[in-house]
Amino acid sequence: MFVLRTVLGSALLTGLVLTGCDGNGALPPDRPLYEGEEEVPLDCIPNLDGVIDAQELPLVLGAEITYLVSPPGELRTVDIEGAGEGTTRGWDWSIDQADDQLARISAFSTEDRWYADRFPPDAFVAPFDDGGSTETISRRDDEGLYVLGIASREPDPPTGRTLLIYDEPISLIRFPIETGTKYSSSANVEDAVFNGIPYAARDTYEVEVSAVGELRLPTLTFSQAHQVRVQLTIEPALGETTSVRQVSYFFECFGEVARATSQLGELDPNFTEAAEVRRLGY
Repeated sequence: MFVLRTVLGSALLTGLVLTGCDGNGALPPDRPLYEGEEEVPLDCIPNLDGVIDAQELPLVLGAEITYLVSPPGELRTVDIEGAGEGTTRGWDWSIDQADDQLARISAFSTEDRWYADRFPPDAFVAPFDDGGSTETISRRDDEGLYVLGIASREPDPPTGRTLLIYDEPISLIRFPIETGTKYSSSANVEDAVFNGIPYAARDTYEVEVSAVGELRLPTLTFSQAHQVRVQLTIEPALGETTSVRQVSYFFECFGEVARATSQLGELDPNFTEAAEVRRLGY
């Protein structure tokens, strides 16, 4: 009897498994295995190889970037020199300033701009100032990033029209971005208008990739940020020559993650008071 009951029990158990325990003999539906959503690879992944090439500084039109920006007219203490040895440095820009303001910046095609026909079709627009009333017109290729001119966003704003076009492109960034790189680029602005006033000048951009190292911001830390120094000298046809310094930090795939702009006429390359400080953040 024990053997018989064991055999009958096994048969009943097997029958229940085969019929799905629903008692009517129906088999369960044949369901596919769960696979989840297909992973989409990132367009750009930092490889931290010590240089930033053209593919690691992509131009994405319409993408919005948020920066923390110091208030207009307020000087901000800044560390340009950093700590470290030689061209390997570190910068701590992580202090959260309560009076910082948010600037949301995007790049766009010139297609719908009033000055579009004055520039090549592959040019793009980015704000010259954080308020967006004036715009910088640039273009980019595998060799570098070039400044073509500056224009007011509106054709006839209350402050007067601005349209400055360089007679040849200014080489602002040359690829690859690599420590030790130095170059100078000059161009003329002729028959231009600035805030409604006739204007002509010669601009010279002196660029140096001076160091690489860790940059700490309030919400992010970049382990291999490239420090790019730019000194712009403006020689107007009428008036005194003036200059301004700008120190930017670039990181692979992110682009410019921080920037400090000096006061006019600043002589110290490692200036400690900036007219504006801009940091990636929210």
